[in-house]
Amino acid sequence: MYNHAPANYICPFCLLIQRQENEHLLSVPDDIIYHDTQITVFIGSHQWPNNHGNVIIVPNEHFENIYDLPIHYAAAIHQLAQRVALAMKAIYACDGVSTRQHNEPGGNQDVWHYHLHVTPRYQNDGFYGSPRQFMPPSQRAVHAEKLRNYLTK
Repeated sequence: MYNHAPANYICPFCLLIQRQENEHLLSVPDDIIYHDTQITVFIGSHQWPNNHGNVIIVPNEHFENIYDLPIHYAAAIHQLAQRVALAMKAIYACDGVSTRQHNEPGGNQDVWHYHLHVTPRYQNDGFYGSPRQFMPPSQRAVHAEKLRNYLTK
């Protein structure tokens, strides 16, 4: 229902969950900070300049958007989003946390696999006025390690 992925779409999030690497994937397995039978959480390959540490939470099973997502996945994703938000507060001493999720081209969805962004926020951080920028894997690894360590305590 309400699907927009092109025919023969190669899903980068499915590849990451399977720990595969190819030209369709900007993320690397070391970006993963949490993985269980239902959900994977990883540092986004693109970060906002004043909000490093943005993570993406995805169901391990492929669902294109919120319209397709079974409610049991939604509940599990938001339970984990709360844990990630608390980790961000402890690690980054951020002033707040934003969660964002996009659906369809009109909703600014850019990967055709349901995903929820969890981003540390700060007063006057200019978040909505600044574009995301690619962050090299070596820099993402620093954030991944901090969050992974916190979540596995």
